[in-house]
Amino acid sequence: MNVALWAAQIFLALLFLVSGVAKGTWSKERLIASGQTGVEPFPLPVLRGTAACEVLAAAGLILPWATGIAPVLTPLAAVGLAIVMCGAISSHVLLLRRNVRQGRGAAREAAAVASTVTLLAVCVFVAVGRF
Repeated sequence: MNVALWAAQIFLALLFLVSGVAKGTWSKERLIASGQTGVEPFPLPVLRGTAACEVLAAAGLILPWATGIAPVLTPLAAVGLAIVMCGAISSHVLLLRRNVRQGRGAAREAAAVASTVTLLAVCVFVAVGRF
């Protein structure tokens, strides 16, 4: 179980580190073009704040548990990311509904909802496993 938890932690840390750096440095248009369509409804300051949270959570997924210093921060980081994923799911569902109403392709947003739900499940796995 420990190996599976470490694999999940490393996967999430890398994913959210990349996502956080992108949200922190790229323009909103570039993020949308790269596939992060869920950022569309949010102003740039919200994206920058989310970026900072994602980068800090990426560190929190690895460092506390690896060093043994305040290891409770690792499951808390996973909980924080789970909350971010709930917001992302909501954003993608709203965009999916809008695309369906407007007769535009909804496959991209449907895939985004599915992948975000999967990430939420991995975050919950880490949180439960490390508490």
